[in-house]
Amino acid sequence: MKKSFSSLFREVFLVLGIALLTGCAQNTSEVSSESGSPTALLSNESAIVYDVTPEYVFTYAENQTEDYPTTQGAYRFAQLVNERTKGRIQIRIYANAQLGDETSTLEQLRFGGLDFARCSLSTMTAYSEMSGALMLPYLYRDADHMWAVLEGEIGRRVSESFTGAGLVPLSWYDAGVRNFYFTKPVSSLEEMQGLVIRVQPVEMMEDMIRLLGATALPVSYENVYSAIQRGEADGAENNWSSYDAMRHNEVAPYYLLDEHMRVPESQIVSAVTWNLLSEEDQQIIRECSALSADYERQLWTAREEEAKQRVLDSGCKEIKLSEDEKKKFRDAMEPLYEKYCGDYMDLVEEIRQVGVQSPQ
Repeated sequence: MKKSFSSLFREVFLVLGIALLTGCAQNTSEVSSESGSPTALLSNESAIVYDVTPEYVFTYAENQTEDYPTTQGAYRFAQLVNERTKGRIQIRIYANAQLGDETSTLEQLRFGGLDFARCSLSTMTAYSEMSGALMLPYLYRDADHMWAVLEGEIGRRVSESFTGAGLVPLSWYDAGVRNFYFTKPVSSLEEMQGLVIRVQPVEMMEDMIRLLGATALPVSYENVYSAIQRGEADGAENNWSSYDAMRHNEVAPYYLLDEHMRVPESQIVSAVTWNLLSEEDQQIIRECSALSADYERQLWTAREEEAKQRVLDSGCKEIKLSEDEKKKFRDAMEPLYEKYCGDYMDLVEEIRQVGVQSPQ
């Protein structure tokens, strides 16, 4: 039986220092300093390149902190739009969920209460069941495969599937890849059998764990450390940044690169706002959104690499799955694909084939 997706997940800095000059513009095409190193965090102030009275002042909702890659990507987007329109359009970023969580943000966008936002695809699937096909476990071979899907014909069709919902997706943002980590070394599907693994309290994640032969233990994010420390769980799963930030490497020092989950995020504009704009301004918005997505991915990569190096230096052991083992993990997901995406199995197969070389 096919089931609809609901919210699944709610989860260095290369920057540009802008000298604001009253009434004149600074070229903001370069992201970093001449040395290639970060300079300063972007902000609403640095996003105003032309200090003039704007024709439009738009709101942008972001639930992450000021220094988070998606927030910095939003500031870069606002900065580029202001520059390209010579100050006619100003976009104000509201970080730290000032304008609500992702679910309420999408509702406000649909009816024009907000103009722009960045949301996880897991939140957006309520308005497009088709989009759920992009989030299945073990669907992508690697990051390059995912970006080829998102930035190609399939990504375009999924974006268009939101037509009629009051939402216009603009570009895809990175949210990293989730991996398992354990109290002891695990490097095969056989060694997963019987383990207790913490997951988010989400049905699809629990199903994934069961299909891998382990037992799912739904535990809130802040209680993962203690659950592993007390022996209630043999491990958990998350990206390098969260693994580092929550110090889970202290209690589960074996990090398995199985890459089971990649959930992209999207910059979105309200259809109400979109229809106010001229075709020329719409094109500017799309181009600036794409540039900001490239910028955000640089930030995310830097953040992940820094976190990874920190935990490896502390003694964490990185374990890589062989291709044969990774295929076993992937093959185990077929019942899950049918359950959650039964009406879109043709699309799932199309995604699988992206970038696959035809035999000569």
